Amino acid sequence: MKNKSKIKFLAVVCLVMTLAAACVAQTTDAPSAAVAKPMTPAEREAALKSLQATRDAFLQSIAGLSEKQWRFKPGPDRWSIAEVSEHITVSEGVIFGMIENKIMISPAAPEKRAEVKMTDADILTRIPDRSHKAQAPEILKPTNRFANRDELVKTFDQERSQTIDYVKTTNDDLRDHFGPHPALGQLDAYQWILLISAHSERHTKQIEEVKADPNYPKD
Repeated sequence: MKNKSKIKFLAVVCLVMTLAAACVAQTTDAPSAAVAKPMTPAEREAALKSLQATRDAFLQSIAGLSEKQWRFKPGPDRWSIAEVSEHITVSEGVIFGMIENKIMISPAAPEKRAEVKMTDADILTRIPDRSHKAQAPEILKPTNRFANRDELVKTFDQERSQTIDYVKTTNDDLRDHFGPHPALGQLDAYQWILLISAHSERHTKQIEEVKADPNYPKD
């Protein structure tokens, strides 16, 4: 009788150990949750360098202009420096808002990486290329939103500073969140941030084109 009890006890122990081993194996084999991948130091540095350089270039391009220079239009279908500057400033907030409130709150989708056709270098070189013209969407067209130039500059500086602060501090996984661009196709969130910088560079060049017009006021 004692032997039977001992055998029964050992069988129960073996069963418990087998179940425990199965549980451990199941836990080990289960796929781990995706780990967010923040920007690399090189990516962060590149984005900050571009954002700071294009901010400085734009502000320098509109510094010291007279009211005539600010409002001068090279033609009836062309923008003045004031209008170009408004477009740049409005675009800053709209694009960053889309990144923050749409792209980054959507689920991470690393499978969309294959849909991205543009490289980071493409964003920074092709967007500023003024040989390719484009029409601004209605929401980004100038409508004299700002009371004066000081208000525009203040708003631009606030918007760009917000983007720079985000890039300096975020640990978000920018490479696994995506949003489609109407002309460039699918871009990841990091590329959308580069686009903010490249967009302002493109239109800073447009400001220089206005200045180069033969009828541009001398003072």
